[in-house]
Amino acid sequence: MKHLWTVAIVVAVLAQNGCGYSLAGRGSFLPAYIKRIGVPLFTNQTPVFDLDRQLTERVRGEFIGRGKYVISTEATAVDAVLTGVITSVSLAPNALNSAQQATRYVLTVTVSAEFKDLHANKVLWSNPSMQYREEFSLDPTNALDPTTFLGQDATARERIANELARTLVSAILEAF
Repeated sequence: MKHLWTVAIVVAVLAQNGCGYSLAGRGSFLPAYIKRIGVPLFTNQTPVFDLDRQLTERVRGEFIGRGKYVISTEATAVDAVLTGVITSVSLAPNALNSAQQATRYVLTVTVSAEFKDLHANKVLWSNPSMQYREEFSLDPTNALDPTTFLGQDATARERIANELARTLVSAILEAF
């Protein structure tokens, strides 16, 4: 009986300590002195108009949504700075119908990003080739209508901007 109580106590203590896993997004691995983060406009090396503004605004919004940091549009008077370069954008057909007309497209955006601690003058996180893909359908009968095509493309860009912002901010804050 005494042995049974000992086993029960050991099991209870182990259960109370948990397994060591926790939910992502609960903390930050950044130094405590980083309170202000600069996120200047990303550099756009592609011919896609306004993509730099769209991606930068989403990233700023994602940081703000985390509620822990003051976000600046400038790279000065801040504790850390996130810089980004949109290096490429491609659009390619992904599926064809029986008449060999494209019915699905893949939009791919590649971004290089770096997060730097300005106090320590040290890069805390970087990824020179973050790639985001989004597929969208297009009715081939409307393929010659630019508003239909650009409307689908804009929706895909919006989804890419959201995914990029979530992934990028999570990678920086959660040390992934």
